[in-house]
Amino acid sequence: MLKHSTRRWLAGLGVAGALVAASATPAVAEDGDVELGVYFNDLTVAAGSDGKFESPILFASEPVTVFGLTVRFDYRDFAGKVKIESEFDSECTAPEAGVLVCTSPFEYDLYDWGSGSFNVNVAPTAKAKDGDAGKVKVTVSADGLRSASHTSQVRIGTGVDLAGGPEVEVSAAPGGSFAAPIVLGNAGRTPAEGAVAVFDHDYAIRADKRHSNCTYEDGRLRTCRFSDTVAPGATHSGSLAYRLGEDTYAPGKDYGYYNWMTVAEFEDFSKYLAANGHSVGEPGDGEPLSLSAPNVRARSSQVDVNPENNWSGMEVTATGKNGTDLGAIGDSVKGKAGEQVTATVGFRNNGPATLDYSRGGSSVTYLEVAVPEGTTVVGAPDDCMPVQGDDHGDPGEAGGRTYFCYAPPFVKAGDAETFEFKLRIDKVVADATGTVDINIPCQCDGGFSDDLKPANDTAKLLVNAIGGQGGDGGGNGGGDGDGGTLPITGGSTGLIAGIGGLLLVAGVGGYVVTKRRRTRFVV
Repeated sequence: MLKHSTRRWLAGLGVAGALVAASATPAVAEDGDVELGVYFNDLTVAAGSDGKFESPILFASEPVTVFGLTVRFDYRDFAGKVKIESEFDSECTAPEAGVLVCTSPFEYDLYDWGSGSFNVNVAPTAKAKDGDAGKVKVTVSADGLRSASHTSQVRIGTGVDLAGGPEVEVSAAPGGSFAAPIVLGNAGRTPAEGAVAVFDHDYAIRADKRHSNCTYEDGRLRTCRFSDTVAPGATHSGSLAYRLGEDTYAPGKDYGYYNWMTVAEFEDFSKYLAANGHSVGEPGDGEPLSLSAPNVRARSSQVDVNPENNWSGMEVTATGKNGTDLGAIGDSVKGKAGEQVTATVGFRNNGPATLDYSRGGSSVTYLEVAVPEGTTVVGAPDDCMPVQGDDHGDPGEAGGRTYFCYAPPFVKAGDAETFEFKLRIDKVVADATGTVDINIPCQCDGGFSDDLKPANDTAKLLVNAIGGQGGDGGGNGGGDGDGGTLPITGGSTGLIAGIGGLLLVAGVGGYVVTKRRRTRFVV
């Protein structure tokens, strides 16, 4: 099982923007306590095609720098039917038929989120035919560490060319309903027997109907499966009912996309999701969604030979005005000289709108934390770095007097995001006062400049306050030194990864990379 935090997972996908800078610095591997891991997707490749490029997903039980990183592909079980070759010949050798060994000549950083490396092409030989299947064992090793292996399946199928429809533009007010088409075309010469649409919708776009042949998670549409046989050149279509969440930021833009997979490709993708602990949700309980032609039972494994045209999407203009108020959260801590205390600061989204920058991966706001007199930061969050003139220090670096902090790209209305600073009290100063400022200007992506109540963008960070009360800039976060009783809700943050992000690592989302980076809000 691949295990990772949401932020590191996003960083691994390349959609976390500035959060990448906040990743933990790997330690050098010195003993066998660190466990390596590898995952290689199940694949279905079309007979007679050029095959598919795929990268093994490499990870470790904790951030580590390794030497002699080696990945071995053993496909002797399927020798003669497929050929695995490196995208870069200089990295890999073939010591025997059915084996490819790739070694990095440089040191390599591994994290507890998966990252791809050693891109290889899995191609059918002239002997391969529809229905053939075999195993590929992928093993990762590095100097001083135990190796790890994963075995995946490669199938040979029939090539088809699924195609999506044109992108559409619609509009609705927060809480309002709208409809958008779903189009399945066949741009190839072989009948396409069944297909699955995988949706990548922004948080604001909610399903207004729950069809029995579709799956849903937290009110959002994830997949729809159809058994239609689409003849070459034909197009089938249907209509999906949506609504914008009442907490949608307006005016603004929200985006939704879907990608067509063959039934066999979706089976491969589903195994990848299950291995990562992800679900496509639960089936709806309403009438099935139908396309514009009679359903015919799918009969064989197929694989799309041209995934670049599988996508379609919509741009939803959120009309009206529905803004939000971010309030700074301060804290008050007490201690004697020489003691260490933990200050919990941050901000709360007081609503009414949710801020969702996850498609671009940028920070919803930027913070600056000034450290109170008489104290020294001995432990800083990985999302914060000391300000050093016009530059910044390293993420999590101790000893700063002022810290610049990134926020996540998704903060739901009513939720709070906090940061813990460990302070050493060097000398007791009554009412030693620092500050927490949010929505500070930054020459970078993201940020928030249209706050409904800018007066609460500053809160106090007090050490040994007379009366024990900390300053609160409207985030309702003043506490007694242990972070108070803030309702920190991390679960909603998981929504930002989305199916589109998972498609990237699964190797079927090249088109979605640029789509996921669109600008989100009009502010």
